[in-house]
Amino acid sequence: MSSGSPIQIPGRIINGLKTVGVNNPVFLLDEVDKLGKSLQGDPAAALLEVLDPEQNHNFTDHYLNVAFDLSQVLFIATANTTATIPAALLDRMEVIQVPGYTQEEKIEIAHRHLIPKQLDQHGLTPQQLQIPPATTLGIITRYTREAGVRSLDRKLGAICRAVAVKVAEGQHRGAKLERTDALEAEGGRERSEDVEPQPIGDSGAAGLALPPEMPILIDLHALKDILGPPMYEMEVSERLSQPGVAIGLAWTPLGGELMFVEASRMDGEGQLTLTGQLGDVMKESAHLAISWLRSNAKKYHLTNASGSFDLLDNTDIHLHFPAGAVTKDGPSAGVTIVTCLASLFSGRLVRSDVAMTGEITLRGLVLPVGGIKDKVLAAHRAGLKRVILPQRNEKDLEEIPGNVRRDLSFVTASCLDEVLNAAFDGGFSVKARPGLLNSKL
Repeated sequence: MSSGSPIQIPGRIINGLKTVGVNNPVFLLDEVDKLGKSLQGDPAAALLEVLDPEQNHNFTDHYLNVAFDLSQVLFIATANTTATIPAALLDRMEVIQVPGYTQEEKIEIAHRHLIPKQLDQHGLTPQQLQIPPATTLGIITRYTREAGVRSLDRKLGAICRAVAVKVAEGQHRGAKLERTDALEAEGGRERSEDVEPQPIGDSGAAGLALPPEMPILIDLHALKDILGPPMYEMEVSERLSQPGVAIGLAWTPLGGELMFVEASRMDGEGQLTLTGQLGDVMKESAHLAISWLRSNAKKYHLTNASGSFDLLDNTDIHLHFPAGAVTKDGPSAGVTIVTCLASLFSGRLVRSDVAMTGEITLRGLVLPVGGIKDKVLAAHRAGLKRVILPQRNEKDLEEIPGNVRRDLSFVTASCLDEVLNAAFDGGFSVKARPGLLNSKL
């Protein structure tokens, strides 16, 4: 083989089998949603032969050029989203959705795994640093807003680094004080020129701090000194202090998120403006929402600024979805847009403790959506008390942890009349079905 020839080696699959020495191992394929084509081939197409149980019993590696049985190998693949996985490859997988953690689960994970790991990495012991559960909850609610625990792990690491510095400085200063005291006791002050004498007072050496008392207890006041001002301290009620604002629930690859929808109106020619980097599905939901409200304006006594039931008569509407740098799309915002616009034209405030999700039809029906567990957990993390869901998603509430269900009130709606009655205090001019509101699971 010439020096310019490519080196021929077994592929990763065969090489992995050679490493473990058995033909029935477990292979972990990390983040298969990030597969991409290159000049040397298509990895997704190659995985079809590897993962398909109908043909992987005679998988052929280009180095061996003989068939090898992969049917006894268990392949586990991870992905942040299935949207970018080729359909043919996804069809050969059994998809297991892993939802976000509850606050209680995060606290347990932190104290069982994350805190011991960070203490070990920073050379600390539980006798030197203690983080009580109340402080951990403060980090979760005020400094992180995520479905997983990656940011929580980083915040705990920042606390450990700050404490490690204090401990190291205290040990150095304590050793220096001991050395100074020993020299003074021996009359060696004059003999030691490298130790600057410090006057001793009631609290030790002036200008030289004593070593910190152990263990160092991190409370909520210490969090602000170490991590800075809280990142998520703005109350949801502040956002809903005027008409034309509603809270929706959205699903993302990283878990559920709150999605605020804001609306304003001004004199114009009946134009509907949408901002916030929206996809086609969200734009369609906005047009459906305004069309349904226009057709039901008399029923709900909705008028524009001039008192006309034609809501777009000499009126422009601007719908905005904050966090414009984030692309937003999906069939989950229909009921939120309707509620936001109903609040705008009625002048009534949406309840500040309500979030909602669901798609709508032109006739006002509420259609089911996905990601219910992640969305409900997002509402629970934000401290909301009522969640409005499509009636056909009621079965999905069985997946919600019991402690979360006890903290929330669920309203299942089959039409927009029921959504509006649940979203506003005292209903919205149409009485809801008996037993609809305040149903707890």
